[in-house]
Amino acid sequence: MRGATRRRLRRFRQILIAGTLVGVVYGGLINRATGGRALTGSFVGAVTGATITILIGSSEVLLMPSRWGVALQRAPFLVTFGVKWLAYGGVITAVNVGAWGERVLGLFTGAPLGPSTLTPLSVVFSFVVTLGFLFVLEISNIVGRRTLANIVLGRYHRPRSEERFFLFVDIAGSTALAERIGAAAVHRFLDRVFRLASDPIDDHGGEIYQYVGDEMVVTWTVAEGRRDARPIACLFAIRATLDSAAGRFEREFGVAPGIRAALHAGPVISGEVGGSKRDIVFHGDVMNTASRLEQATRDLDRSFLVSADALSRLAGTERYALEPLGPRALRGRAAPVEVYSCEAGHARA
Repeated sequence: MRGATRRRLRRFRQILIAGTLVGVVYGGLINRATGGRALTGSFVGAVTGATITILIGSSEVLLMPSRWGVALQRAPFLVTFGVKWLAYGGVITAVNVGAWGERVLGLFTGAPLGPSTLTPLSVVFSFVVTLGFLFVLEISNIVGRRTLANIVLGRYHRPRSEERFFLFVDIAGSTALAERIGAAAVHRFLDRVFRLASDPIDDHGGEIYQYVGDEMVVTWTVAEGRRDARPIACLFAIRATLDSAAGRFEREFGVAPGIRAALHAGPVISGEVGGSKRDIVFHGDVMNTASRLEQATRDLDRSFLVSADALSRLAGTERYALEPLGPRALRGRAAPVEVYSCEAGHARA
């Protein structure tokens, strides 16, 4: 099973559990408040919540990555949000008005249970919960799930020191491509590349820090990235994904995407900044060095450079061919940096 499929199924399972628990709590409390049995209400709520969650969750997790789902996701925010809310509202109304939970309970108990007098309240409650779920989901797609969670939880409200990997990935040849096919087409080209890269990044536990022109910056804490040399594996997974899509790019744009990259690691200061727009940023020499390493790929005629500082913090690098290039002076740095070229395949003896 592909990593992306496992991740989506795991996410679907989490949504299903959360939706069912919401139904259990709501059903039990509302039944108890109206003089009924809390256990009966909880069972009805569990069935109703699970049914609604299965229908909506499977659409979000399994249907949205499809061609039709991607088209909807690329629509303006209000259009995407409105279409989903109306569609899911139909699901909510049908399940509640059809008294699905009561009917399932009736099958087990033999009691002829039908729609409750509280059905309108249940519909409103389900709409509100779904509205909140959709809003958080769409906002997380814009700012990133981890960034949103960290801001909400206040993890970086105060600056903190962290050890992090930074992977700078540059899309080669985009400037020349812009001169040939125009800025609008290059935007579509880069958007396609970045979308394809998102699954390998998620599969390897990376976090997209930012997009800068034709470059993206991916980061891991050292604890998250150390196992199986995740940042290196991520880079080669991105390359494999783009290679598999090369034919489609050549037909549409006349060229297949190539990438250059650099990986560095070290201490940074992480924290929230901004007023009307809040964001989590990283400050430190590690960022500048990683950027300079990526620029050095052109001078050294290598597609992927890794610093010795990054290698020393990784486990499982023996799976890759590492060529020592010695200490290299980088623009803006007084001290040279020990650099390795990295390629797929086992290290040479």
